[in-house]
Amino acid sequence: MNRLQHPAASPEYADPAVMSGDEIVRALPDMRALVIDDTQSNLDHLKQVITGIGLRECHGYSDPVVAIAAAGTTAFDLIVVDYLMPVLTGLDVIRHLRGQPNHRTVPIVMITGQISEQVKLAAIEAGATDFLSKSVGRTELTARLRNLVKLSAALHWMNSQASLLEHALNVATHKLLEREEEMILRLSRAVEYRDNDTGSHTVRVAVYSRIIAEELGLSADTCRSIYLAAPLHDVGKVAISDTILLKPGRLDPDEFTRIKSHAAIGHEILAGSKSELIQLAAEIAGAHHERWDGSGYPAGLRGRLIPLAARIVAVADVFDALTTERPYKAAMPFEEALAYIDSERGKHFDPTCVSAFLSGRQRIEDAARLYADH
Repeated sequence: MNRLQHPAASPEYADPAVMSGDEIVRALPDMRALVIDDTQSNLDHLKQVITGIGLRECHGYSDPVVAIAAAGTTAFDLIVVDYLMPVLTGLDVIRHLRGQPNHRTVPIVMITGQISEQVKLAAIEAGATDFLSKSVGRTELTARLRNLVKLSAALHWMNSQASLLEHALNVATHKLLEREEEMILRLSRAVEYRDNDTGSHTVRVAVYSRIIAEELGLSADTCRSIYLAAPLHDVGKVAISDTILLKPGRLDPDEFTRIKSHAAIGHEILAGSKSELIQLAAEIAGAHHERWDGSGYPAGLRGRLIPLAARIVAVADVFDALTTERPYKAAMPFEEALAYIDSERGKHFDPTCVSAFLSGRQRIEDAARLYADH
């Protein structure tokens, strides 16, 4: 948790950019400083100045190696380090500290008696925020360190703001995705009722499609998107008349031509959306009756010209149609349907999608039982 409380939670604290030094210290009651200097008198002097600013904790070390180890387990908000020390120089110490996740951005000031342009450049390259001469007076030293405390407080405040904004964005995104999912599921349910099928066809197609996508090794986000978009594959059937859609017998050529139009109509219904999920659903609706060999409809697309999501849903849709009872046919046994899907490899279906489907056959069978019509 950031040590500087957010103004929304604590109105008495404003933006650190307009806070006085004392206000900052009160806003950060557990703010810590680290001082590293091999000369004890210098170490005591610096600790006294920092404590005088109002910080509750000031840790002092004469051994830079021990100080670096301590910084590995304790987060400090201000670090002051001497330039010339045995074993490690101040530049070495700064480089080590900048390599620690807790100290990549905290203010670090280097104290030195040799403020040459070369030393300044080396300090900046190492990651120093500021550098001070050992000959500087106490008043200036106090003011400079107080400004660095204010900088550290501002960093905490900005991190707090960023965390709150990130959380708010995540919540808003989650709600948007939930609403999108609900909209699609409700619309797909309406399509099912329109098709005189109150069963779980669209749910099974969605689940089968997700299994195939996962077996293909697609990303989790892509698998989820296909799962959510797949139920709208037959949305174009809302434009087909009942006399054709609900006909119990075989369709004549004109009727079959009309019912095939549902793919293009479905794409037209869903196309042009700003939602990536609805765009994917439009692809699936328009192309799930295309065939790998180019003999499908409505555009006669062949091979990889057919969108991958549509190729996946094509396998899932046909398998579910085969294994469920319809007014005009009995359900095909599971093993026989699997064999049919395999036989259409490279003809109706993308061979890779068929392989993925068959590799997930146990999951497919489990899903078929779980979402069976009752």
